[in-house]
Amino acid sequence: MSILINKDSRVVTQGITGKTGMFHTHHSIEYANGKNCYVAGVTPKKGGQEVEGVPVYDSVAEARDATNCNVSVIYVPPPFAAAAIDEAVDAGMEVVICITEGIPVKDMILTRDRMKGSSTVLVGPNCPGVITPEEIKIGIMPGYIHRKGRIGVVSRSGTLTYEVVDQLTKLGLGQSTCVGIGGDPVNGLKHLDVMKMFNDDPDTDGVVMCGEIGGTDEEECAEWIADNMNKPVVGFIAGVTAPPGKRMGHAGAIIAGGKGTADEKIAALEAAGVSVTRNPSDMGKLMVEALQK
Repeated sequence: MSILINKDSRVVTQGITGKTGMFHTHHSIEYANGKNCYVAGVTPKKGGQEVEGVPVYDSVAEARDATNCNVSVIYVPPPFAAAAIDEAVDAGMEVVICITEGIPVKDMILTRDRMKGSSTVLVGPNCPGVITPEEIKIGIMPGYIHRKGRIGVVSRSGTLTYEVVDQLTKLGLGQSTCVGIGGDPVNGLKHLDVMKMFNDDPDTDGVVMCGEIGGTDEEECAEWIADNMNKPVVGFIAGVTAPPGKRMGHAGAIIAGGKGTADEKIAALEAAGVSVTRNPSDMGKLMVEALQK
């Protein structure tokens, strides 16, 4: 079993005729069951073409009617990406995974408001995507480092996702599903949402959770873990501070009013029983230890 996506998912790539969409669709098709999973692409006014053997349609609704696609991945440029999310939601996609970085915050506020009452699950934006190893890859993550297994991974940082997966794989721990939720201040799934999914998944035995400074999402997740989680959780909080006048990391990594610091997040997670490491190179080893306990 897995969460969000599996070999039965049917994927439409929005922005498939662009350089980025074409590149990552190619590599996703080559991964595991990709040839069966990727059934459509969308670029307005370019319907009738084919990219990587995938038919291109003018709209997501048209692609849905022709192929029964139920998952969208978005590689649309920032000025148009929020509208692409809106289109996928309106077409009834079950899961929308938005890779695009740099979407204006105002656009995402309006899009999230439009999604109220919708059953569509949004992952991202500004995320690496989602992968269920040896079944399906949707996004930009390197598929070769993943192995099928029973450890869930959820992270705001794409780079940290790859780091923890590589450590787990080298230690013989495969992954059930890996979810990059993205680091923007206005996004879809939060740590808490994904943690609930992993807790309910009978084929996930433990979870590695990577957070960042800024916001209070990790603290809210910690409160839920303390009262509800029945599987071991390992955590790491990235707390890089930018030099004066420079921005580092994600748009969501902003400490405001003294809230959202690395120390606060670590304290909240440890109070909830999460094993937290200050050294990112120890994430995999800490998961092994947590499972042994």
